[in-house]
Amino acid sequence: MKILVYGINYAPELTGIGRYTADMAASLVAAGHDVRVVCAPPYYPAWRVSPGFSSVRYAKERSDGVQIWRAPLWVPAKPKGARRIVHLASFALSSFPVLLRHVFWRPNAVLSIAPSLLNAPAGWLVARLSGAHAWLHVQDYEVDAAFKLGVLKGDWRKRMALAIERNLLRRFDTVSTISAKMIEHALHKGVPRSKVVHFANWVDTSAIHPLDAQAGAKIPLRVELNIPADATVVLYSGNMGAKQGLEVLGSAAVALAGRSDIVFVFCGQGPARDNLNAVCGDLPNTRFIPLQPMDKLNELLNFADIHLLPQRADAADLVMPSKLTGMLASGRPVIAMAHEGTELFGTVAPRGVVVPPEALEPLVAAIVALSADPARRERLGRAGRDYALAALSRDSVLGEFESTLRARCTDVEAADSALGLRERDL
Repeated sequence: MKILVYGINYAPELTGIGRYTADMAASLVAAGHDVRVVCAPPYYPAWRVSPGFSSVRYAKERSDGVQIWRAPLWVPAKPKGARRIVHLASFALSSFPVLLRHVFWRPNAVLSIAPSLLNAPAGWLVARLSGAHAWLHVQDYEVDAAFKLGVLKGDWRKRMALAIERNLLRRFDTVSTISAKMIEHALHKGVPRSKVVHFANWVDTSAIHPLDAQAGAKIPLRVELNIPADATVVLYSGNMGAKQGLEVLGSAAVALAGRSDIVFVFCGQGPARDNLNAVCGDLPNTRFIPLQPMDKLNELLNFADIHLLPQRADAADLVMPSKLTGMLASGRPVIAMAHEGTELFGTVAPRGVVVPPEALEPLVAAIVALSADPARRERLGRAGRDYALAALSRDSVLGEFESTLRARCTDVEAADSALGLRERDL
């Protein structure tokens, strides 16, 4: 099949949606499909365009068998409110003519990735003009999250934005999203059940795997960061943005500043990094490092004795943190912040530790207790690894997705063929 993928984020971005979209596209090529991608130059999570790419010029390249068209965009240094909307709109406008050209390629499916929902109308239009299956994959509900987190404000703006979103979602042939709670949101927004598909994020469990004690002890980061061999490493790795609720992690590092046997490591980039660094960057028990390349990701995740996964309460079930898959696959225990009843709670609680969002004292207590109990850390880490193997493996998730996509495109072709026969009979 010919498959056109349309989304703002793509490799070589190291975190978030771009990494998953690129992995998906490469897997579709490996399954024998002809895949093209229209995307932006890499800029996330640093919020600046990566060296070697341009924010003002169109470009074309090929990677992993995927043909990639990159359209320019404006990247604000501080992505808040109106500036974030202008940022997303700049890509939606610049990419539209590139996307429209692919009507003549006659794709069988157009797969739009949200965020950003501003891209979705163009993706839907190109699918309709080319007779393709229109598929929208929702990685997070950016409209709901923007208003709940205070990025956007105003009751009338919220009503208008949600109405537009509902109308748009219902127009696609298929709407997929990454968790059961997010599927419920799609249904509440009026998407027919027959159109909704569960397409979870995944992890390559062969690339991300537990290292044995001997190999783990030799991970260079511990030496490079001057962390004692007997200290417990508490790691946060990923985007440092508003939805993560990182402030409580900085406060936890301050609360445990007198514990030389517990070291916080913050790995990542994003608009919240400077504030976090201002709170705890000078403490002897805290280290800051940049995002690590993909070939070092397994070492990074195994470097942790405990993974931290914060989340703001008002973002619950509007997003499902993509970083969780790697944490579980690494075989290291996770402390997550979520309320009972949320999907994050249900995923982590049987195989990790869950404390309330943005609650400092329970978080500090959980860190102290888990750092003092190596046997429990090992047991929880093993349970997380088993879950990743059973439910999150790359081959099973992407294999099921490819089968569903193929079946739905075949149904469209069959329906078109039947319609053509009826028209000839008339």
